[in-house]
Amino acid sequence: MLILITNDDGIQAKGIQTIARVAAKYGQVVVVAPNGPRSAQSSALTIEVPVSVKPVPSDNENITQYAVSGTPADCVKLAISQLLDEKPNLVISGINHGSNASINVIYSGTIGAAIEGALHGIPSIGFSLCDHDADADFEPSLPYFEQIIAKTINSEMPKDICLNVNAPKGEVKGIRACRQAEGRWANDFGKTPAPRANDYYWLIGDFMFLNDNDMNADQCAIENGYITVVPLQFDMTAYKAIEYCKQYEA
Repeated sequence: MLILITNDDGIQAKGIQTIARVAAKYGQVVVVAPNGPRSAQSSALTIEVPVSVKPVPSDNENITQYAVSGTPADCVKLAISQLLDEKPNLVISGINHGSNASINVIYSGTIGAAIEGALHGIPSIGFSLCDHDADADFEPSLPYFEQIIAKTINSEMPKDICLNVNAPKGEVKGIRACRQAEGRWANDFGKTPAPRANDYYWLIGDFMFLNDNDMNADQCAIENGYITVVPLQFDMTAYKAIEYCKQYEA
């Protein structure tokens, strides 16, 4: 079993080091992760500058590590095409420090990397904990995350999907299969006067959850203490709107 692990918080983050140790119980682990934070990179690729790779020492004989100057999606592409001698059996992205539930999936570098793994036909999982603290406590969620890893290894994941797994901070009641909740970000930018020239604008934002009490929606289930598993697809075709689009045919 060869398991590729990446993230968007950087190779030094507690989350990736934690999940690497768990995954090492199931086979050989290769960590190929950004050399620093790369949050909100989605599936971005580095195309204007070269990408560098630096080996990073590991204290576990089942874990090999590389720090990469590019994005999370770069890490997956680079690992598969250059750094690994064979195609991995599983791609894990995370554990992310912070939620990737609801609309966050379209911005997340963690999920971008999982999608990249799925694009290569590899079962792929993005793990996140709803806690941005650099020293976040992953212990309550780890037995459930390991259960998800083991079941993924021992089953056949449907083609062209990846899993988005989010855990609440603190106590966990169980795992629920969910859909992506409706939500969006509002008040996206704050303005800061500059001492000269143009003003600065900082990305801030408030998340607005649009579902009330639907436990089938990931955000609601997380708020009620459950780990959520949402299947994501990278075919973004809105099939229900194809008939609408036929009016444009000529």
